[in-house]
Amino acid sequence: MTTHAKPLGPIPDGFETIDGQLAVGGKTASALVEAAGETPLFVYSRQLIETRMARLREAMPQQLKINYAIKANSFSPILELMVKLVDGLDIASSGELCMVQTTGIDMSRVSFAGPGKRKDELEAAIAAGVTLNLESEGEADRALAIAERLGVAPRLAVRVNPDFELKGSGMKMGGGAKPFGIDAVRAPALIKRIVEAGCEWRGLHIFAGSQALDAEAVIETQAATLALADRLATDAQVGLTRLNLGGGFGIPYFAGDRPLDIDAVGAALGEKLDNPLPNLVQTEFHIELGRYLVGEAGVYLTRIVDCKESGGETFLVTDGGLHHQLAASGNFGTVVRRNYPLAIASRFSAAPEEVANVVGCLCTPLDRFADRAELPRANVGDVVAVFCAGAYGASASPSAFLGHGPATEMMV
Repeated sequence: MTTHAKPLGPIPDGFETIDGQLAVGGKTASALVEAAGETPLFVYSRQLIETRMARLREAMPQQLKINYAIKANSFSPILELMVKLVDGLDIASSGELCMVQTTGIDMSRVSFAGPGKRKDELEAAIAAGVTLNLESEGEADRALAIAERLGVAPRLAVRVNPDFELKGSGMKMGGGAKPFGIDAVRAPALIKRIVEAGCEWRGLHIFAGSQALDAEAVIETQAATLALADRLATDAQVGLTRLNLGGGFGIPYFAGDRPLDIDAVGAALGEKLDNPLPNLVQTEFHIELGRYLVGEAGVYLTRIVDCKESGGETFLVTDGGLHHQLAASGNFGTVVRRNYPLAIASRFSAAPEEVANVVGCLCTPLDRFADRAELPRANVGDVVAVFCAGAYGASASPSAFLGHGPATEMMV
């Protein structure tokens, strides 16, 4: 095997092999493709999502509520499942508001964050009874004016830009100048104003970062978040009804990544919640997770339509691409491109025989799934599986690019 091969990311636990093929939910890749009638195809495992949620509940403190951030994956069967499994949903647009309304969820279980909410979005959320996580004083002005016109007491929380970040996170959402939330030093004045306006005060939302695999970094950030919330409540001289600690739990994507130790995170957070700071005695605690709940439960299946040689290298050209799997192509916040978990689904149990590049069908050199990966020998017609496709795949990729359109999605 050539020394120039690049490692693939770790395939998540829970996937099966049947007749040498990748299987999801007891169905082989070929059967899934046949049922869908075409490739490319996203397949999501109900069992893997339920197992992940059960394991998380076991590890986290009993008093902690768990919300699902639907931007990770808003496929309607997943939303319907998550409504039954989680304590609340977090949205980031009026489009997502419409999606969650179709599930029949009590809107008091829904919160709405995002730095650029339009007036029509604010009005729709206030009218529906959703909790608005206010991102600025200007947004508060608009929300209060809309609520007064509607004659309702809006459910309002303040999203705080903390003066710290989640160390090692893939995307830093706090610390320094950020478009997200209001700087911590200015938060008490806004909190007082909201309470004095007679709104239904829904507490604080403090989100420092995402995609962290270091338990100690998560523990440190959660402790800092609790301390900041206590200090802000003191400065604002208000009780803190609710605290959304954000999320940040990551999943392994690349070679060398190790799963987050959620038992360590849960134990440390449990100790903090069992011995709350003075202003947090009556507080309801939440975390919001998206990727961690559904990311490893999804797989993207795409068929090889051409095998070619160029410059001494093999290229497996698929009918999929970055228009469905932007993150796997390395174009979604990754500085250095590394290989996602990937396999030849048709020959899942076979040993590697060649080093090949796996690329998509788009007319851009950015459309790559794997560089110089060690794989079983593959032919035209074989199906490639890209793992960790349950989050930020279909929901975060430019499906209209080059007119190819969205991929089929199914839950099994």
